[in-house]
Amino acid sequence: MKFGVCRLAVALLPPIAGVHAADRSTIEAAAKEGHIVWYTTLIVNQAVLPLKAAFEAKYPGVTLDYSRNDEGPTAIRLLNEAKSGHMQADIFDGVTNNIAMQREGLLTPSTLANDADYPPDMKDRQGYWRALLLFVFTPGFNTSMVSRDEAPKTYDDLLDPKWKGKMAWNPNSSAGAIGFVGNILTSRGEDAGMDYLRKLSGQQIVNVEASSRAILDQVIAGEYPIGLMMFNHHAVISARKGAPVDWLPMQPVPVAFDSLSLLKDAPHPNAGKLLMEFLLSEEGQTVLAQSDYLPALPRAPAMKKGMRPEDGGFRATWLRPDFVDPLTTKWAAVARELFR
Repeated sequence: MKFGVCRLAVALLPPIAGVHAADRSTIEAAAKEGHIVWYTTLIVNQAVLPLKAAFEAKYPGVTLDYSRNDEGPTAIRLLNEAKSGHMQADIFDGVTNNIAMQREGLLTPSTLANDADYPPDMKDRQGYWRALLLFVFTPGFNTSMVSRDEAPKTYDDLLDPKWKGKMAWNPNSSAGAIGFVGNILTSRGEDAGMDYLRKLSGQQIVNVEASSRAILDQVIAGEYPIGLMMFNHHAVISARKGAPVDWLPMQPVPVAFDSLSLLKDAPHPNAGKLLMEFLLSEEGQTVLAQSDYLPALPRAPAMKKGMRPEDGGFRATWLRPDFVDPLTTKWAAVARELFR
């Protein structure tokens, strides 16, 4: 009975158009499986439910189920499922956990119809992961406290004594001191980078054990004039609602991303691949943009022009998961030594 329903759903699908559309064989195989499980870090009401609705409307023979958690607990869950021999998920997303899962042999490389739409910096060369959305880290500042003309434009500007004790970040996060340290050491080199960071440590940056979003909210409330390593799309979202906040493309801008991976023992591998292709398509990326996330696909318009390196004209340090993974421990040690 289930197989018959799936065959009917395939028959009802529209003709596939465009060289980057999912091929008919993938769609038919996915419909026979009829089901997908996605472990995600995205906010459910904001993004997952709109994506689920759009996907199931396009492919009515395939049901999308999801489980939302942070990437650490997701990695533990995947490891436990693998050890038990009962993998439940087909695909998952995360900022860095895909590398750990790859080391454990839990991922399988794949070729997607829309791989060519993404530049090399946004995907694994062997096909183990692709960028789903971007995180562009920049200073965010309170425009009622700091004018754009007065705001620091370069990293060296942050050394001005007038900013001493007036900047904040999370000291223990890659979306904070750790990522900032990584960007400086990568872009300036070890010696010049450490020299700069030692000088910056004298600026008494306020350590706030909170998310970047929460720190930006404190900047908006006037507790600090500047938040370092803020998500620039968070500043845009708040500014659209009338908050006194803006962001600065301090170059090179550190850019990380949330990426998708297909699991080796996925119970529904074809459906998982179909979902990945949908999420990375212009249609799926547009849903993400409409959900106030920053799409990775270069031609998918962001919520505001100029927020990404390719449309903002600024240089980036690409914090690819395979680049960041072996260096995070070192960067964290530098952050602890200089900024705690």
